[in-house]
Amino acid sequence: MVSGEDMQVAATRSTTTAAPIVFQGVSKRYPGRVQAAVENLSFEVPSGEICILIGPSGCGKTTALKMVNRLIPMTDGDITIDGKSVNAMEVSQLRRGIGYVFQQIGLFPHLTVEDNIGTVPRLLGWSKARIRERALELLQLVGLGAEDSLRRYPGEFSGGQQQRIGVARAMAVDPPIMLMDEPFGAIDPITRDRLQDDFLRLHREVRKTIIFVTHDIDEAIKMGDRIAIMRDGCLVQIDTPDNLLAAPADEFVADFVGADRGLKRLRVWTLNDLKLDPFSGTMHPAAPASTSLRDALSLMLTAGATRVTVLGQDGAALGCVSLQAIAAMLGPEPRTPGP
Repeated sequence: MVSGEDMQVAATRSTTTAAPIVFQGVSKRYPGRVQAAVENLSFEVPSGEICILIGPSGCGKTTALKMVNRLIPMTDGDITIDGKSVNAMEVSQLRRGIGYVFQQIGLFPHLTVEDNIGTVPRLLGWSKARIRERALELLQLVGLGAEDSLRRYPGEFSGGQQQRIGVARAMAVDPPIMLMDEPFGAIDPITRDRLQDDFLRLHREVRKTIIFVTHDIDEAIKMGDRIAIMRDGCLVQIDTPDNLLAAPADEFVADFVGADRGLKRLRVWTLNDLKLDPFSGTMHPAAPASTSLRDALSLMLTAGATRVTVLGQDGAALGCVSLQAIAAMLGPEPRTPGP
């Protein structure tokens, strides 16, 4: 697991600033195809946010992602990074400023972990000592910090560990932007959940502007500051997870997010987002303040309780939350988390 201390070390060493990404009427058409792969796509990813692209297979989400680093050229429109068109940048320079993580991981099996992480730094002329220092720092950041890991090969690690190495490689030169194409899709559910948690902790410390493609609406709700739902190459709705679940733009969006969208909203908030009742001294089922309302509700129902005690980082009781307070969050209007 990634420790807060490791992430703080990396955060203090980070020198780049996250940059906003703007899609301006972007389209991609392939010769011989009647329907565009992407049609008139316009939206903004604010600096330091995670924007999720999601939709049915073939909706254009991966095509949109790959146009940012020009792995796929756009037909019309423009994409800007911090106000500068990606088409105005030399392609190798553009890609060196963008970390790219995808489902197949793409580690070079014949290279050590250190050499895998050092792929782009070597192209930039970094010294061996500097590459080794950065590789070890990043392995510590993603929870694989033992120095002997540098000399091992990808095949010696589990799938989840290889995915962590892939994230480390994408961050090697501290890029302000990261593109992530179903990065956790091939991992088993338990490992995927842990990787998601670790990555969100990492992102809180080392802010990047991230476009993240997934097909999993639960992952989108958990990971995204905003979610862009696509269909047939077009953007149907982009909004915060809570607004999206509370007010779907149309029947397609409502069906896509699921009939249980009311309950899904409980993943958006944590116990820390509610006003706490005073702690009476009676110990109900207890949960950290960072626990999602969904998990707190599950805890209460499992224990047959109507309240949960909220714990601080030191394990002391901060107060209580009632079943009624959680149920009150399920009204039809969008809400802003916060007590």
